[in-house]
Amino acid sequence: MPLNTRSPQKTDKAGAATDGALPKEAERSETAAEPSHGSDAGSEPATESAAPAPGSSAEPGSEPDAASVTETEDEATAAPAPEPESGGDSATGRAAKAGTEAGTEADIAQAEAACADTPAATESNAATADPDTPLADTEPGAAAVDADAPASDSVDGRTAAEGDSDAAADGGTDAGRPPGARPRLRRLRDWRADHPVAARVIGVTVTALAGALVVASLLLPNKPDFRPTVFLRIPVEALIGAVVLTALPRRPRLILAWLGGIVLGALTLLSLLDIGFYQYLGRGFDVILDWSLFADAYAYLEDTLGGTGALGALAAVIVLALFIPAVSALSVVRVSNVMARHRAATTRTVLVLSMVWMTFTALGLQVSGMQLASDHIVTLLQARAKNVRTTLHDEREFTRTAQADKFGNTPASQLVPDLRGKDMIFTFIESYGRSAVEDPIMAPGVDKTLDASTKALDRAGFHAKSGWLTSATYGGSSWLGHSTFMSGLWVDNQQRYRTVTASDHLTLTEAFKKTGAWDTVGIMPGVQKGWPEAKWYGLDKVRNAFQLGYRGPKFSWSTMPDQFTLEQFQKLEHSKKRDKPLASFVILTSSHQPWAPIPKMVDWDQLGDGSIFDAIEKAGTKPADVIANSTRSKEGYGESVQYSVTALTQWLERYGNDNTVLVFLGDHQPISRVSGNNASRDVPCSIVAKDPKVLDKIADWGWTDGLRPAHDAPVWKMSSFRDRFLTAYGSTPHPSGH
Repeated sequence: MPLNTRSPQKTDKAGAATDGALPKEAERSETAAEPSHGSDAGSEPATESAAPAPGSSAEPGSEPDAASVTETEDEATAAPAPEPESGGDSATGRAAKAGTEAGTEADIAQAEAACADTPAATESNAATADPDTPLADTEPGAAAVDADAPASDSVDGRTAAEGDSDAAADGGTDAGRPPGARPRLRRLRDWRADHPVAARVIGVTVTALAGALVVASLLLPNKPDFRPTVFLRIPVEALIGAVVLTALPRRPRLILAWLGGIVLGALTLLSLLDIGFYQYLGRGFDVILDWSLFADAYAYLEDTLGGTGALGALAAVIVLALFIPAVSALSVVRVSNVMARHRAATTRTVLVLSMVWMTFTALGLQVSGMQLASDHIVTLLQARAKNVRTTLHDEREFTRTAQADKFGNTPASQLVPDLRGKDMIFTFIESYGRSAVEDPIMAPGVDKTLDASTKALDRAGFHAKSGWLTSATYGGSSWLGHSTFMSGLWVDNQQRYRTVTASDHLTLTEAFKKTGAWDTVGIMPGVQKGWPEAKWYGLDKVRNAFQLGYRGPKFSWSTMPDQFTLEQFQKLEHSKKRDKPLASFVILTSSHQPWAPIPKMVDWDQLGDGSIFDAIEKAGTKPADVIANSTRSKEGYGESVQYSVTALTQWLERYGNDNTVLVFLGDHQPISRVSGNNASRDVPCSIVAKDPKVLDKIADWGWTDGLRPAHDAPVWKMSSFRDRFLTAYGSTPHPSGH
């Protein structure tokens, strides 16, 4: 390694002539190799000239030309080191003199080792070891004191000066470095020296990718909108970050870059969660309430993909959750290092882009409806902070709302007097939404089934009226739709669900039970664990998935076909002789996603224990074949709704009587892959009965005759149904909680 020494004292002309001073060319080259500290605040004044060599156009702080660095080293090696003035006691001067007088290889090696600790040697060695790596950062004292700090712009994460210090002390001991590290570093430096173009291309490519990743993270939408124009905007957060990181000294800059990168990665993960929630639930991720839903999501994956597939998906999610913040942090650090090395260029670029951003903002320039001047992260953070405040406030407000009930104090004798003696059935069909009735792919089959079922029921003496209700949920969380419909409260999140089910707010089934004129029962094929909500719903008995006697195969998430559920409801509860009529709460699950495989109708008398469905399930489509295909998902969804409607209406034809009143509806729309990103939350609701007086009571509702509601039929919030229903059938309001 060439010996580069420099005395802090001036040498007189005589000494230079007699003792062998550096030639003028080498003196100028050495001076040019010194990095400029510029005019940063707190920087120490330079003791020697740092002006570029004659003819050089390099700016202070810019990267030196590799060839000039090599030439400087050769000249410095060829020229004898200047002897320091008498009385000079610097380590550099003594080492140089010893090297000149001794002239032996061993002494030169010792002098080189002594020089490695000086700022000048460190800077020169950094340039010598890797001509493609720019000089150290220009912050005050960076080259002198930060030799142990990792430089992210180097391939192995360590500075070239560190590597050359190892080389200078070859044969010594490095207690802090793992065995074998120095040979690897030497091989890496040798490769870079042998392939400078390839090393430069790799470095530039990695830096460009890091910058692109940072910008993409700043512009990533939190909704499923991936138009190219989304990523062609100027993020103001990048401009602010560039100003701050470039102004800071090295160590604070690295700390801030790491922290900022981790935060950016966390925000990226939250945006990805938002996108997933919009796809499946039609809303963003609630950082306060939605963590409990991950257990349900994993159970769904187990039912859909199997245990191994669910574990694989979970592992992938965990890796992604660790990988994104790590890569984001590394990217921010790398970009910050490059900006710090090129302060002048960075400052000019940020100034120009800031002016452009302000111009775009003032003029409101847009492309494809997107503002070219972006403050996406700032807006997103404000929205999340507002959502947290709203959630916390809503919890208190909804508690008071749940305590107020229009019919809370209504005497038993004044609840639904016009339905006394009726066989009441409230039934939900999973994911049965407006899209099933109006989407061009699904509607033809579903509408045909609804019209055919209307005619079949008419022949059996039943008539129906239908309208639209706007569900409190979308794509999933069916229990929110169930509780909204039955309670008359808008239950659109998990906190509200916990609040209302812990209250004594009156539900429809509880209203029938409260009269003392009905028994109540729940048929819940989707419940596979304890269900304390049964008490709030006012159910005397609940039959879950394990209490319906099914021995056939599961159909993906659905534990059993709807036809079997309804047949067991008939055998176990509905057909039994009672002193009172029955008010039933029935949930049908066959139209639950992923809509593969789908059951088929079989002869009612051959249902048995459900084993007849084995062959149907094996011959059906696999979930993996449709779960990511929008068209096949729509087709499967439409078929599943047809199956559920057919099973329910055939059951009513087969087992209904003059006193049977069936109220059936969907709990929510299907996920956006099926219903579309901008679909409404409307679901069909129908009331079916033989007794004409039942439908006469709701004649003023404006609902459509038959099972298929007209496109322009009335649309009400689902939470309004309970009060309208109780009022229509003679209930007298006696409010509570006021």
